[in-house]
Amino acid sequence: MLRLALYQPDIPQNTGTMLRLAACLGVAVEIIEPAGFDVSDRHLRRSGLDYLDHVAITRHRSYAAFDAWRREAGTRLVLATTTGSVPYTAHAFRDGDCLMVGRESAGVPEAVHADAEARVAIPMQAGMRSLNVAVAAGMILGEGLRQLGAV
Repeated sequence: MLRLALYQPDIPQNTGTMLRLAACLGVAVEIIEPAGFDVSDRHLRRSGLDYLDHVAITRHRSYAAFDAWRREAGTRLVLATTTGSVPYTAHAFRDGDCLMVGRESAGVPEAVHADAEARVAIPMQAGMRSLNVAVAAGMILGEGLRQLGAV
């Protein structure tokens, strides 16, 4: 199955939407701190409503801790990025891949780009910067799950 990693999220409502998405699709979530808000269960419950009981959430205190975990687990990092050279529909997803979305305000640092085994983008009309991070996560996860026969 796929996993969804949220790199230092800074908008609680988007995080709640992605947790609900993950619960409905059966996707585990990795939250990479620090976040721009309190990511305790009590605060997440407000944005994730009653879906939190249906999603496996792991918190990582830093990107370094997340990266060490995923390398040890043999998990391939697939980064959703506006600068990706491969359209998400052309990427061959594998069981166990972890799709990472960046901070709403700043994406991810270059070091994270360098660590990613794949960088995928959603093709958009000229002049458009980006989609909402939760919408992008839903589109890419949907394609990955379709490829893996999970939906």
